[in-house]
Amino acid sequence: MQLAQDASSLILSLRKKANIKVRQPLQKVLIPVLNPAMKDQLEKVEDLIKTEVNVKEIQYLTETEGFIKKRIKPNFVALGKKLGPKMKAVSLALAEFTQDDIAKLEKEGQYSLSIDGEPVILQAHEVEISSEDIPGWTVANKGSLTVALDITITPELENEGNAREFVNRIQKIRKDSGFELTDRIDVKVSATNGLKESLAQFKDYICAEILADKLEIVPEVSDGIEIEVNDVFLNVIVSKKG
Repeated sequence: MQLAQDASSLILSLRKKANIKVRQPLQKVLIPVLNPAMKDQLEKVEDLIKTEVNVKEIQYLTETEGFIKKRIKPNFVALGKKLGPKMKAVSLALAEFTQDDIAKLEKEGQYSLSIDGEPVILQAHEVEISSEDIPGWTVANKGSLTVALDITITPELENEGNAREFVNRIQKIRKDSGFELTDRIDVKVSATNGLKESLAQFKDYICAEILADKLEIVPEVSDGIEIEVNDVFLNVIVSKKG
């Protein structure tokens, strides 16, 4: 469960870094897996992770060469006392690490170097490994766990994000109006351009979420409540049935 929590936490931090709200669906997360047990752990809670971070798909990578590029450097606090005068030589050796070398250290938890003819065993916690962002993706690490989040928002995903935000606003109106959880409603909304398309495309989803028998999209609403959906202001009328 800790692995799932760490994965969710990393993905949410990447959303924040990219300034993408959690209600905006994203398509895919890539997670390199170091062994079958790691993949099995994640697959058992995959649906939970996808729901929590609002992504459509999790893809597991067993080979990241050519896609996720990693960098490695010493953890000077951890290695300083251990290495003493060998610190500089180890730093230079780490600078020459290939992607395969880094992957081996992550997978095995340690790596043996030869410094001045003597073996030096590096432990995973004695180095700092980070990942470079890829165009259209953002990447983060925590220990041996790496996640890469696809931050491309397609028109389809944008429409769904708008619909989810709209649902959130209507649910707040329901609550503020003192409606019961089971009360059915009718909604009239003024929406144009992209938001009109979003609400029309996801009309069935919206109605199911807000318990609406009717969602009427019109050019103008003369009175009602003003709401904001992704920086666009709309007027809505929410009427309780019966």
